[in-house]
Amino acid sequence: MDTPLSTIAVVGLGTMGTGIAEVLARSGREVIGIDISDVAARQAVAALEASTARAVRRERITEEERRDVLARFRTFSDVQAAADAELVIEVVPESYEIKQQVFRELDAVVSPTAILATGTNALSVTRLAAESQHPERVLGLHFFNPAPAMKLVEVVSSVLTAPPAVEAVTSLARHLGKEPVAVGDRPGFVADGLLFGYLNQAAAMYEANYASREDIDAAMKLGCGLPMGPLALLDLIGVDTARTVLEAMYCASHDRLHAPAPILGQLSEAGLTGRKAGRGFYTYAEPGSQDVVPDALTPSPDSGTGAGRTVRSVGVAGSGTMASGIAEVFAKAGYGVVLAARGQEKAETARGRIAKSLERSVAKGRLTAAERDETLARITAAGSLDAFAEVDLAVEAVAEDLLVKQQLFATLDKVCKPGAVLATTTSSLPVVSVARATSRPQDVIGMHFFNPAPAMKLVEVVRTVLTADDVHATVREVCVKVRKHPVDCGDRAGFIVNALLFPYLNNAIKMVEEHYATLDDIDAAMKLGGGYPMGPFELLDVVGLDVSLAIEKVLHSEFRDPGLAPAPLLEHLVAAGCLGRKTGRGFREHARR
Repeated sequence: MDTPLSTIAVVGLGTMGTGIAEVLARSGREVIGIDISDVAARQAVAALEASTARAVRRERITEEERRDVLARFRTFSDVQAAADAELVIEVVPESYEIKQQVFRELDAVVSPTAILATGTNALSVTRLAAESQHPERVLGLHFFNPAPAMKLVEVVSSVLTAPPAVEAVTSLARHLGKEPVAVGDRPGFVADGLLFGYLNQAAAMYEANYASREDIDAAMKLGCGLPMGPLALLDLIGVDTARTVLEAMYCASHDRLHAPAPILGQLSEAGLTGRKAGRGFYTYAEPGSQDVVPDALTPSPDSGTGAGRTVRSVGVAGSGTMASGIAEVFAKAGYGVVLAARGQEKAETARGRIAKSLERSVAKGRLTAAERDETLARITAAGSLDAFAEVDLAVEAVAEDLLVKQQLFATLDKVCKPGAVLATTTSSLPVVSVARATSRPQDVIGMHFFNPAPAMKLVEVVRTVLTADDVHATVREVCVKVRKHPVDCGDRAGFIVNALLFPYLNNAIKMVEEHYATLDDIDAAMKLGGGYPMGPFELLDVVGLDVSLAIEKVLHSEFRDPGLAPAPLLEHLVAAGCLGRKTGRGFREHARR
């Protein structure tokens, strides 16, 4: 078999270097591991022995193949050992001084045709290359952690890099079963360039005491389908590493969204750098452990919000998909539901939509026919809000228009009985502005469900400065009863999820505007490198570009940060009527439904 770049040296045998060495050795290459620490070298060998032993137990490789892999990995303490390598990948600490010293030593050792790759995700590849004797052979090769599992590899070219070097490592990445994405030289590249801005905003949100660490992480996992919450991910990456990456990004962009949140510096200076230190945003069983243990900030299971009001019946106002979904959620949980729309016909149509949804659940075995019938029987369709006279909780799910919602709440104020809780499902409007349309703002709260409501587990519970304690307690209790996960947040634009999600989406659009990367490469980078269920442009087309633009405008208006201004490309597409899947064209072409 023709094996491209058959002898490869890895300089730096920390977690990432060890993972890269494993990938290379298991692909049939001779791997020269180099680290000045004998302890690190021994740990790298032990890690490879353990991972290959697991592979044998799982019958993925044979014992003979395991012995061959282990024989292909040799460790040394001096870069002189890299003399015969065709490719050297350095994965030493993120410091220009350290990396430049490694490159100077390699220049004196390796063949002039050998390729030198840096594993940096924060420092300038161009600057590192410029210090080398042969800058044309220096490039970036950014693997993601854990390297054996993650499919993405960013191949980073500087203005000095020779195309044959790029072609060689791109071919290698494919040979390793990875997905290479070609990018230019700027801090963070694609995946981390988008990821770290989002992580920074999450850290700032926590620092401002807007929401608890647990609620921020739960919101992004349950609301966006992410594998980890942002604060837990910062602990995994290393708080100090994140701070270094953000500093480099800010120096290049001068975007305040990239300026490291002060808490990152405070934690770093205190040595609370995350899992590796045993403590960061969370506390761990021991340094290096992934097991979170309770600490002074951990919410107590019995630290409730007090007693709530009794809720036996629920009114849902609206006739769209969200209203139908919310009504279905309450009816499934045993509540009597009044589904009110503008006219009896619209209300009946919405109830019919629920009937179809329940039928699909029966067909999939998630619901029995009897449960379907009982659930549907609990839902009464009404053509007027007057039907809400006796409900204990009224939930509004109408158009995202402040005037429309204020008019509806003024009506609810008149028809609902004293003590009824009034909830809005707004995702971007100020809840207190809705509450002030009533004579009882203390009874008004935000209850932001996510679409599709029957499937999505998250509800953002939005308390205004006027919301009563027992109203807050009521909604949290109801969320638990309908099997949703409530997270508390204050009444400000975007709440938790949208405030963190949409700046990330906006930054992805800016990358395309700047011709830094393609739609496909950015989507692939975030799915393969960040574990996102959808790439940003896939998600934008699903959400709707008009909806996305409206949320971006609200965020920009509230926080007045220039970095939150909607990307011009988004505005242009919306002006052209390219709104995503619903119009057949957004960032991509779609078949009309």
